[in-house]
Amino acid sequence: MNPTIKIIDYDPRYAKKTVAMWRKSKEQAIGQKEGHSFENHIFFLNHMLNKDNDIKLAIESQSDRVVGLLAFNRQEINQLYVHSACQNRGIGRTLVGLAKKESGGRLRLYTFEVNHKAQRFYERNGFVVIARGHENEEGLDDLLYEWVASPPRN
Repeated sequence: MNPTIKIIDYDPRYAKKTVAMWRKSKEQAIGQKEGHSFENHIFFLNHMLNKDNDIKLAIESQSDRVVGLLAFNRQEINQLYVHSACQNRGIGRTLVGLAKKESGGRLRLYTFEVNHKAQRFYERNGFVVIARGHENEEGLDDLLYEWVASPPRN
């Protein structure tokens, strides 16, 4: 990963920058505008997502720009977004690696079936599709992915 990127615990002072990046990245990935207002999205980030998830941000050191978001717990990656202009620089791989390290050896996540770029990324990082067609507020088909840690070799 680029040495000018730092990974930090979520700090609410980055809420607006985080939500702006998140919304733009999601829209580019699925071709659909966010249905919730910007203010509701900030409320969700600050008061709901953090209840069951650790939240990490990838910050560009020089510009203080939010370039990545990871919300996860020991069983699931709930949200993973990397700024579209910053993809293919190892940020997503680093964030997924943090989630794997903190997991119980198994992680699940959903991605939209229309997001082929995310599917390739997850599959390169050891995730496999275990189910299809879950409901979501976007009304798009989902894929449920799972990663299982390899057993240690003797």
